[in-house]
Amino acid sequence: MEVVLLHGLLLLLPLAALLLYRYNATFHYFCKVAFFNCWIVAVSTLLSPFAALWGRSVENMKLLRAAIRPLKYFYGIKIQVWGSEHLNIKGPYVIVCNHQASLDLLGIVEIIPDHCVPIVKKELLYMGTVGWACWLSGMIFIDRHKREDAINVISQTARTMQREKLRVLIFPEGTRNQDKSMLPFKRGAFHLAVQAQVPIFPIVISPYREFFSSKDKKFTSGTCTIRVLPKVETQGLSPKDVPELTETVRQTMADALAEMSTNHCGDQGAEQPPLLRCPGAGAGRGTGSLEHLLGSFFQRLLQAGNAAQMQPPLGRGPEHSVWLGPGGWQEVQGILPRGKSILDAEL
Repeated sequence: MEVVLLHGLLLLLPLAALLLYRYNATFHYFCKVAFFNCWIVAVSTLLSPFAALWGRSVENMKLLRAAIRPLKYFYGIKIQVWGSEHLNIKGPYVIVCNHQASLDLLGIVEIIPDHCVPIVKKELLYMGTVGWACWLSGMIFIDRHKREDAINVISQTARTMQREKLRVLIFPEGTRNQDKSMLPFKRGAFHLAVQAQVPIFPIVISPYREFFSSKDKKFTSGTCTIRVLPKVETQGLSPKDVPELTETVRQTMADALAEMSTNHCGDQGAEQPPLLRCPGAGAGRGTGSLEHLLGSFFQRLLQAGNAAQMQPPLGRGPEHSVWLGPGGWQEVQGILPRGKSILDAEL
């Protein structure tokens, strides 16, 4: 008996997990975040041996990009890119982009050009196979807590950019930021561009708050817009121009972010169909996403149960009665006796 009960509980656990995933926003959030992290670890573990065959090379970034792109389909996230033609130039340049969350990876792999690597925090290097995959892909590691080391990395990267025609991606805010406004920019990216005498391409990713928030534990489907702004030239600039250059680029990106926030909120409200959602569930779930499919499955189960309730049980009920679903058999005055038709009734 105990074995039967144990098996029954084991069978109910997946159903309970599916119900929680569908109707509990916090559980839903942690499931998606866990899947995201597991995907990154799995991809890094599987691809690292293949990348090792070529050694440390920027070309290995193509493997990571191809492996991360499918995630947007699992999450039902639609990514729109505006101005990508600006990046279609030859030669090295620096890309600066706002940084909101790990979810930025989904947008970055859509727009990052060939022969381009990000500058990332040094702590990432010690994250097992993830750090190994990043190193094999040619990513540049910087110690944010040691200023002299960071300056040396910037100088070495500037020389490498000129020698190997390398493109570099940097998050100038220095940390994740989900607020409505941008944080003050670190100047490292702009010192790099001035030292290498290469242009800067600002890229702005629209806010995720319509479908993702680590603070509110919300992670649903939605639309992410990425805007590539026109390049900013640095030819002829010197280190003394870096503060003004930094503030000019930041203000341009902040204005674009504010404009995108306004337009994005309007578009979300216009495009969303009227969906029935439980309290606490996020808005904007795509029809092709996993939670939508699960929701449809449970809705059909409920509909099947309701339909079953409306069917009369086997056998006949009392004479002069009708089946009223959950109300059971009810006697109705004036109903024709069984076996009689309207032709037999007295007028």
